[in-house]
Amino acid sequence: MKILVTGFDPFGGESVNPAWKAVSRLPDRIGNAEITRLLIPTEFDHAPEKILALARTLHPDYIVSVGQAAGRKAITPERIAINLESASIPDNAGFQPDEQPVVPGGPDGIFSLLPVKKMKEAIEAAGLPASVSNTAGTYVCNHVMYRILYACHTELSGTKSGFIHVPCIPEQTESHPEWFSLPVEEIERGLEAAISVLAE
Repeated sequence: MKILVTGFDPFGGESVNPAWKAVSRLPDRIGNAEITRLLIPTEFDHAPEKILALARTLHPDYIVSVGQAAGRKAITPERIAINLESASIPDNAGFQPDEQPVVPGGPDGIFSLLPVKKMKEAIEAAGLPASVSNTAGTYVCNHVMYRILYACHTELSGTKSGFIHVPCIPEQTESHPEWFSLPVEEIERGLEAAISVLAE
């Protein structure tokens, strides 16, 4: 089994992104799955294309994308992506879409192809806060989730995908004390627990 796990680079003036910090720490194997890690840019146009370019040659069984959700107090597998992009801040390429579809003519929403409830339970069993989220927002995270799910239903036959949001890490809360944080080691442990559900 092959699982591709992606994480974003820093954005919005931050010097780190807990998503990639945690993803980069994942082991090469989880259960019976070979893990491939991929750093993606926080850019609407380029992030999904980078994932798809690798997926077309790797042919993973699963694609698990991970992103930062400042202010969240748990590791949150996402249930659904919506066909809308609307950014309150520009992405790292300076693009700031306003009320436009991710895929013109695509379905209004696409549900995750991952067992989100089981993943949430696995994260909790590892002693970490978790919940299933019903909104991936309208920024690059939702864009990536939607685009990759759309591809799973069209061109990536046999691949299932989904998205997990993670809280910030303590070094980010020095300038944002109102944000909840988890140590990167704990976020990595939570991701490994969630992915282990796929690798059973």
